[in-house]
Amino acid sequence: MSSRTSPISRPITIRRAGERDARRLTRLVRGSGAYAGEYAAAVAGYRVGPDYIEAHRVFVAVDADEHGGRVLGFYSLVLAPPELDLLFVADDAQGRGIGRLLVAHMQSEARAAGLDRVKVVSHRPAEGFYHRAGAVRTGTALANPPAVPWDRPEFEFVVGAE
Repeated sequence: MSSRTSPISRPITIRRAGERDARRLTRLVRGSGAYAGEYAAAVAGYRVGPDYIEAHRVFVAVDADEHGGRVLGFYSLVLAPPELDLLFVADDAQGRGIGRLLVAHMQSEARAAGLDRVKVVSHRPAEGFYHRAGAVRTGTALANPPAVPWDRPEFEFVVGAE
């Protein structure tokens, strides 16, 4: 577990997700404003289940000052092949540096697992975030209708030895 302070000086703790987090993470994905409108179908039936949490390295950022540790965001690192599969920050928590904290944590986890690179297939509205977080654009994932009817930018984080 690690603690960091956000730009508004509220302690943020990043911890490994557990089975008890599954419903909260699913709600965060389905309720994301980044997936409103034309993108809504992509997450309408999406589920982050206990099986997914057990199979991958899923970490949550919680606001340590709030009762019960409100989930502010989370990410999922898949080891083989190396990919940042999910990264979400609650709409009302965006702009506080939580996404950057999660990316830095992911990079540390990737290094600890012996990875040197981590791929990201981005949601188009998140493209600017990944660029600002240090990912390099490597290509385009082509549309795969009906599940994903639009092309998506592909990025890569280089996470070699510190």
